[in-house]
Amino acid sequence: MPETAAQAQASAPQEPDITSALGRRSVVLVGMMGAGKSTIGRRLAARLGLRFLDADVEIEVAHAGLTIPEIFATHGEPYFRDGEARVIARLLDSGPAVIATGGGAFMREETRNRIRDKAISIWLKADVDVIMKRVKRRADRPLLQTEDPVATVSRLLEAREPVYRTADLTILSRDVPHDRIVDECIEALRARLCAGAPAAEPTTDGMNVTP
Repeated sequence: MPETAAQAQASAPQEPDITSALGRRSVVLVGMMGAGKSTIGRRLAARLGLRFLDADVEIEVAHAGLTIPEIFATHGEPYFRDGEARVIARLLDSGPAVIATGGGAFMREETRNRIRDKAISIWLKADVDVIMKRVKRRADRPLLQTEDPVATVSRLLEAREPVYRTADLTILSRDVPHDRIVDECIEALRARLCAGAPAAEPTTDGMNVTP
């Protein structure tokens, strides 16, 4: 069962220069469902010696264990998005952590501004084929309850990409070992935060530091 904020524990950092440079800021992972935010987030948190927090888990805890699909079905998307914004604000206020957010969270301007003030954001960029391969077994995804899930994901991605692109860092999420993606996150964070670190240039491989 996923850990809640109250249960999450930080470990000794393996990248103390980055952790020190972050100070009280968090690292927030944004991107589409299936981009790997939770999977990469747990590993990244371990490397940085920070807690890992999953906003979706926290939302379910705040609703007495209702799942995200149940919250959507019972209360509707606007209600869910309002609660999501409150949860993310609370997690950002709770001290440094690696935070995985839901696919639509970064679309809300209020949430983007909070993340900008209190965190470094990383967009895990995944294409439609990668997303569908990863989520096709998750029939409970509320936004995939359509006759043509591929078209739905394509439309969502087209609408959201311009906003995701405003994240501080971009890492390409693709079918490579998870630790390779984590390494790229670490390299990008170091280039962004640590004076004297080699500058990370945009690449066709996996990493891009937004100026």
